[in-house]
Amino acid sequence: MKKISLIFCSVLLVFSGALFAKTEGVLPGLQNPGFVEPPAWFKSSFLDLAEDIAEAAKENKRVLFFFYQDGCPYCEKLVNVNFAQKAIADKTRQNFDVVAINMWGDREVSDYTGNEMTEKDFAASLRVMFTPTLVFFNEQGQVALRLNGYLPPAKFTLALDYVIEKQENRLRFRDYLNSKSPVLSSGKLNRTPLFRFVDVDLSGNQNADYKLILFEQKQCPACDELHSDVLKRAETINLVKKFDAVQLDMWSKKPIIGFDGKKTSAFALAQSLDIKYAPSLVLFDKANNEIIRMEAYLKSFHVQSVLDYVSSAAYKKEKSFQRYIDVRAKGLREKGIEVKLMD
Repeated sequence: MKKISLIFCSVLLVFSGALFAKTEGVLPGLQNPGFVEPPAWFKSSFLDLAEDIAEAAKENKRVLFFFYQDGCPYCEKLVNVNFAQKAIADKTRQNFDVVAINMWGDREVSDYTGNEMTEKDFAASLRVMFTPTLVFFNEQGQVALRLNGYLPPAKFTLALDYVIEKQENRLRFRDYLNSKSPVLSSGKLNRTPLFRFVDVDLSGNQNADYKLILFEQKQCPACDELHSDVLKRAETINLVKKFDAVQLDMWSKKPIIGFDGKKTSAFALAQSLDIKYAPSLVLFDKANNEIIRMEAYLKSFHVQSVLDYVSSAAYKKEKSFQRYIDVRAKGLREKGIEVKLMD
């Protein structure tokens, strides 16, 4: 009955744009009060992961789950910028079955072992905190690659190539990125007094309840943007000051003192934390347990929200960062403060 209903709905969606806009689990409107229609080549799935993987394997494809939510500008960017480029669209549809998952949805999902749950519970089981979150699965139902957040077209293409080439058992994604776009030895990291970066010792907390580590690299346009804009804003500065904030070159092998008081390097630490690309912000509690991380495309409102989420200890009461950020945005608007998600 479930499959019959879904097939019936799929037929209706083809012939009715208005119904499509109102159907649960379909990419919603963002800049336009209507909706952003997902590419027609996205798979119309029964949300049975094992079945999807088996069907994809028969066509020498892999499965990509695209977690989205209503009002997500980064989801819009993925659809309207990345998938609007023919080369990216062709590569994706030829090598992947893409399934859209509403991180707050109530449709029934069956995981690889056959456990059934709602979309929102499935997202929670995978600890999806940001949208878009892209999860690529291998033929055994294991995660081949996970992207937490939006990547611009060039890096997104490399992520597709990494999974298409089945590199996940050979090298880390960050090393794959580096092999395709080597980090240049010349140039300097952007430095700011907000972060410690000399004689780094991570074994203490510098009288702060929380630690913030910013992983960067040389010749990094996204890092430049972070420093020239986001980290110069008064609200960001005030929030960063609440942390023991440390800046590390993710490729540096110079000695630092790690969490355990032993000598290590930023390179080794980045590997142990599976830092995939720069810049990445990783936030820890006083016991050096990771609370949350922010990767990929970083804009002011989301950076500030992550910092506030941790420094205010809101994460202890609200486990969902997305629910927290919605409440925070509403509170700011009620105070007459304009919230610009992509500013």
